[in-house]
Amino acid sequence: MKDLNKKTVKPVPMKNRTPKRISVGVTAALAVGSIVLATQQAQALSALAIVNGITSNGGVGVSKNILYGDEPNQDLDIYYPKPLAKAMNSTIDNSAIHDSYPMVVFVHGGSWESGNKDEYAFVGQSLAQAGYVTAVINYRKAPEHVYPDYVQDTAQAIAWSYNNAKNLHADPKRLAVVGHSAGAFNAVAAVANEDFLKPYGVKPKDIGAVVGIAGPYSYDFRKFSSVTAFGASATPETVMPDRHIKGAQPPYLLLTAEKDKVVHVTNTIKMTQALKEAGVRVETGEISGASHATSIGAMAPPLRWVNDVRAQVLGYLDKTLK
Repeated sequence: MKDLNKKTVKPVPMKNRTPKRISVGVTAALAVGSIVLATQQAQALSALAIVNGITSNGGVGVSKNILYGDEPNQDLDIYYPKPLAKAMNSTIDNSAIHDSYPMVVFVHGGSWESGNKDEYAFVGQSLAQAGYVTAVINYRKAPEHVYPDYVQDTAQAIAWSYNNAKNLHADPKRLAVVGHSAGAFNAVAAVANEDFLKPYGVKPKDIGAVVGIAGPYSYDFRKFSSVTAFGASATPETVMPDRHIKGAQPPYLLLTAEKDKVVHVTNTIKMTQALKEAGVRVETGEISGASHATSIGAMAPPLRWVNDVRAQVLGYLDKTLK
């Protein structure tokens, strides 16, 4: 994972993009806590592979590779809570199929250059186990695609999820967007500025809540390696979401990691101040003992002992959406 603070179309209708039949299974490798500790200094990809390897899907279901747009990487996976997954696979008891499940759209990090939805399957499984229909999205990456492409993709995926929520047995009025690191930037930027959602007929206020985890919302990218994710003429004033809050907003929760050496806490401080000055309801929280990596890794249920990010996110979503 690259250091962000140190130098060194219209939504595609569901009927045209029918989800594959959901698959339900259980992974049994839970007795490897020592491996997780040993890999905290390993590369992000290896760590994520291990997190996925030890995470049981808890009986949730998944529909893979659903297109929300026509460009490469404009696709997502949908994770279904266990009762819904079971009912969708049943030809006898469909009582759990209804349109009242809350929904989350999750946006992964990776310095806008790396990562994909499959690496964050554990987040989709974790949120689905907690009762949320969950979309884990892909988006186009730098250096081929620089700002605002990945924010536009995030907005399109959010709008697609909102417009198709009922087809996914979810309630569009109880939809939240959650992002980590660069994904938190995408999530906040896509909602905070109504111009990103407007082409798809969705307003920021239509979204139930936004949760940003360790997001770089306000920094001078020109001084760091992440400069490649932004256009040659871009400046912090033209791209940072704390400078571009437009339209009536949903409530926000912005979390920081206590031991984050990648994204500095000033990002959240400045974003929080900007939201409050715009009259937006915003809460903040610190994930005690968390590094940048474990601030998302501990979303996996078997790693909830590492820190309380899962409890904080679910506690906020439950009170805000349920």
